Amino acid sequence: REAVRFHDATEQLRADGVDTFLEIGPDGVLSALTDGVPLLRSGRPEVDNALAAAARSGARWPELLKGARLADIPTYAFQRDRYWPTVTPHRGGDVTAVGLAAADHPLLGAVVGLAESDATVFTGRVSLEEHPWLADHTISGTVLLPGAAMVELVLRAGDQVGCELVEELTLEA
Repeated sequence: REAVRFHDATEQLRADGVDTFLEIGPDGVLSALTDGVPLLRSGRPEVDNALAAAARSGARWPELLKGARLADIPTYAFQRDRYWPTVTPHRGGDVTAVGLAAADHPLLGAVVGLAESDATVFTGRVSLEEHPWLADHTISGTVLLPGAAMVELVLRAGDQVGCELVEELTLEA
């Protein structure tokens, strides 16, 4: 992961001709850094504050809203129609797209070095859905990750950081 370069980003936007910043968030935290206008303010009525922010922004709202249309929404709170998107479980993917290094291991998904430290974090997802063989390792109705898999994870992590030997490994429930 790398530092967020907020100032550099806003300066580039200014160089590209952007002269109005509208902060969309729960409160006006970053607006002071950009001479921006916060859309919402904590403890103030949302609609009143949003309308005031729109007026202060100097934006040409008729041009911005050209082609906009009203959305058909429920007229009362307990109408039984869902308007939330259906989310499907994530099955992994290209971890390099989010700044992580692929672990190249069936149980580990990614490896990331911590900033300003020699520490390394390994991450992955172990589930019956992705590793159906785990169902064969059930004790008293509870699925457990086999100790051999734990040893394999430790060995893989050791290989990554240059540690070739596991002298001792204690597993506790």
